Formats: sequence, structure tokens, C-alpha cells
Amino acid sequence: MRYLARGVWRLKEIPAPTINVYLAEDVLIDAGRRWDRRRILAELEGREISMLALTHAHPDHQGVAKDVCEGRGIPLACHADDVDAMEGRRSMQEAAPRHPVNRVIRAIWQGPPYEVARVLQEGDEVAGFRVVHAPGHSRGEVIFFRESDRVAICGDVIRNMSYATGRPVLKEPPDIFTYDPAENRRSIRKLAALEPSLILPGHGPEVTDIAAFLPGD
Repeated sequence: MRYLARGVWRLKEIPAPTINVYLAEDVLIDAGRRWDRRRILAELEGREISMLALTHAHPDHQGVAKDVCEGRGIPLACHADDVDAMEGRRSMQEAAPRHPVNRVIRAIWQGPPYEVARVLQEGDEVAGFRVVHAPGHSRGEVIFFRESDRVAICGDVIRNMSYATGRPVLKEPPDIFTYDPAENRRSIRKLAALEPSLILPGHGPEVTDIAAFLPGD
């Protein structure tokens, strides 16, 4: 694991961080793709885990949720607006569901439905982080924000990776994966208003050059 901030690590992914899974104290944040099972379980071996919390219920963030929760006997948490998607009553990917890319992602990445034991709301606390509802990419997208050092685990509100080259670059999530791009832009402004010192996105490396993210005067 890579140490990022007090009590926060990112699970290893070779050759570079692409689909990020974080550990905040003893809470796992996100659960990768279905084919990440071996990698995630190996990284967690010997570590105490009390809960799995999702930034959002998309196939590349919930793929191993059922395996982790059942294997460790721990609860699954996500925002109220993504419970139906996680539990199988609504499509996980509402944006362009018939797009060929989304069809492939659904077929090879998406994990099975699983019961949400803890329903998150704005202002709840998870591992010392405050839940900030940041919809747009998904209905129930959240930012986990820690006031003491201003660390933000932001899911897919932004990404720090080009999907074409794999190189770090700050971008919005693509429209084909985002059910309401305009709403997501409002959530990006919400993230900026938190004035984070470190941003940990769902895709790509950590963002330490906050000036490159924050809007200019």
C-alpha cells in the first residue's frame, strides 16, 4: 500500500494507479472491478477492516464489494441515492447504457448486487471523514472530506488520468459515464469550495498541486 496521509493508504495497482481503492483507518473506500478480487483481497490480508464505503455505485468501484463484505463479515455503506443501484433495483450506469463501452464494462467489471447496511447522508462521518453529497457522475456520488487536514477522497467528481494515454491530467469524468454533467460541474465547484490540501481521486494519482485544480481569481 502507498501511504498518502495520516491513516490513509492507496492499495497497490501495477503499473500505475488507475482504478483506486483506499483504506482510511479501518474502512475500505471503494472496491474496484470484479477482476480486482485477488489484488484487493491480497492487500487486505492481515488487516482489520470494519466497513466498506463506496464513493458511488458504478461497476469500477463496487466490483468486489460482495466478496469483501461477505468474506470479512463487514457492512457495506453508500449514499442513499445509490442504494437502489447497489442493490440491483436500478441500472448502475444510467449514462448512455447502450453505449458499447458501457456494455463491455457492465459485462466484465460489474459485481453482483449486495445489501447496503449503512445508508449515508450528507454530514455523516466515516473514519473521521465527513460525507459530502456530490451528485452528477452518479446520483449518490460522495466526497469523503477530513476537516483536520483537508484531505478529500473524491471518487469520480474529478479524475487525474487521461483514459487515452493513462498519464496524469486533471479532467471531468467523461459524459458517457456521467448521467448529469452539469450537476457534476456543480459538485466540482463544491469540491473546490472545501479548499482541499490533498485530493484523492477515483482514477489516477493523488492531486498535490491544488493550485492547478482551484479556479483562479
